[in-house]
Amino acid sequence: MKLTVNQQTLVDQVEDRLLTYFKENNLKCGDHIPNEATLSLALGVARSVLREALSRLRMMGLVYSRPRKGMILTEPSILGGMKRAVDPRILGEEALFNILGFRIALEIGISRDIFYNITPKDIEELEEIVKLGIVFENNEYSPVSEFSFHTKLYQVTGNKTISEFQEIIHPVMSFVKDKFKDHLSPINKKMSKKGLLVTHSDLFELIKKGDEDGYKVAIERHFEVYKIFMRDRKLKSENGRMKGKILI
Repeated sequence: MKLTVNQQTLVDQVEDRLLTYFKENNLKCGDHIPNEATLSLALGVARSVLREALSRLRMMGLVYSRPRKGMILTEPSILGGMKRAVDPRILGEEALFNILGFRIALEIGISRDIFYNITPKDIEELEEIVKLGIVFENNEYSPVSEFSFHTKLYQVTGNKTISEFQEIIHPVMSFVKDKFKDHLSPINKKMSKKGLLVTHSDLFELIKKGDEDGYKVAIERHFEVYKIFMRDRKLKSENGRMKGKILI
């Protein structure tokens, strides 16, 4: 196989060729992968480049090396790479808000699956989580309470990828709450005065009653504080850009 010169690096091309090689040779998860010497010869590349490409696949969770037993093909976590990349300490505001918006859309979107899959045991566990929940002023929950309640909702869907996403989004949510608490708190207070806040207890009661339509409305309102906050930030940003253009 002849490697081409384009925007991809040589290692990128070898990585891609390795994946094609695995497929063409009908290698499946759990199968042994030929050693470096064999792969280097088959792909017609230097072992140093091949080694770097294999290292990338190991980081992705596609290849697992066992001492003295060689390499095997494995099935990676779908969101494994995302876990490493989504670090709120290095993400810009736009990325943080995009992830937050995705989380809200996902929570609303899984409503039907929750009602379809929920069991009496799930309801018991949710009730216990709500009872033990730590709620501060204006419906602000402790990180543990927030994580436990929404993690359980994700688990009820039966979708492992959705459950795994909660592990990624939780640090982002905690970071956003802490970083922008001075902006979120007034919105929470205003909604509280108007009686618009929806608690975990409210959501649980709707699940317990089997009120799917009521739950869909309530879960959207549960996240309204973030939606208002993001709309305000976007509006201020757009106004700032417009003022900048006028000044120029």
